Amino acid sequence: MRKKVVVLGAGMVGRAMAIDLSQQNDVLSVDRDQQALALLGNHSNLTTTQADLGDASAVTHVIADADIVVGAVPGFMGFRTLETVIRAGKNIVDISFFSEDPFELDALAKAKGVIAVMDAGVAPGMSNIILGSYHKEMNVRDYTCYVGGLPRERSWPYEYKAPFSPIDVIAEYTRPSRIVENGELVERVALSEPELIDFPGVGTLEAFNTDGLRSLVRTMKIPNMIEKTLRYPGHIALMRVLRETGFFGEKHMQIGDQSIRPLDLTTALLFPKWKLGEEEEEFTIMNVIVEGLDNGKAFRHKYELLDRYDPATKTSSMARTTGYTCTAVTQLVLDGQYDRGGVSPPEFVGETSGCLETVFNYLKDRGVVYKKNSQEG
Repeated sequence: MRKKVVVLGAGMVGRAMAIDLSQQNDVLSVDRDQQALALLGNHSNLTTTQADLGDASAVTHVIADADIVVGAVPGFMGFRTLETVIRAGKNIVDISFFSEDPFELDALAKAKGVIAVMDAGVAPGMSNIILGSYHKEMNVRDYTCYVGGLPRERSWPYEYKAPFSPIDVIAEYTRPSRIVENGELVERVALSEPELIDFPGVGTLEAFNTDGLRSLVRTMKIPNMIEKTLRYPGHIALMRVLRETGFFGEKHMQIGDQSIRPLDLTTALLFPKWKLGEEEEEFTIMNVIVEGLDNGKAFRHKYELLDRYDPATKTSSMARTTGYTCTAVTQLVLDGQYDRGGVSPPEFVGETSGCLETVFNYLKDRGVVYKKNSQEG
């Protein structure tokens, strides 16, 4: 029996998810931007409607008959949208990457009998699902994740395009990076501790600290955990110049007779240069490394992902790797394979028997393939 799925947000990733989910379900895609909705084209079992997703009453109305909701709004809207959906008593799988603490909604979700999976993208998301599975099976001692999405062509001056909401990228460069060292939670300045790493098929990239662990610092008791973002070499220096000069500042300042936030000016100038074209080739790269003891033996498990823009479907790799992970988890909930009530970070999905393999198979069917390498000792 086909289920009713409402996808909130019709950006690049939201559109890919709506199309994917319409293969097995009846899907309604919702956005305030009619042009974004028009890009969905014509697909069987997929309809669209225009609504202001910043209006809680509008959200409540469009999800009224949904079996499940998929959240794909920008990060600054994510927490309020999640709360609205939970209050409406609807299950939700979300990728909005908001800064607020989702566990503040856990009691509400449980009281409403709602399954709410957040951060269900690629990282956080798939990386957490992998770690959650191993955390249940072995004594994990070290977790490392390197991840990034980049344009195939390096164009001056930024050599970067944002495959998701650019304002969320800037937030990653200003928010302190939380990592776990020797069992202690410590903070590092974002864009710090650079590494140059060679990746087959890509070349040399630079890695730096960002606040990617998110829920893992609360749910996983692992001595050492870190996530680093990947960019083309030179990106750190450029972003640090902007940050330290104050271009990412959120406090108003007086310029003549105008009061402006530097961040608003910066985003107005940067976003046209960072906007990823609809058919612009890009790739997503991620390495997840889990080390620890299994029955007293030392093991190292490494998962490698290198996914590229799909010209046949005109779908970006970030939409594929992020969106299809989210749609895989959505199907887990719809099919009853994942049924844990309350707010769930994706590592809880990984801890649930069979879910990791189901997600891997779902992704493989769509051409998103993780290569695994395991070493003993």
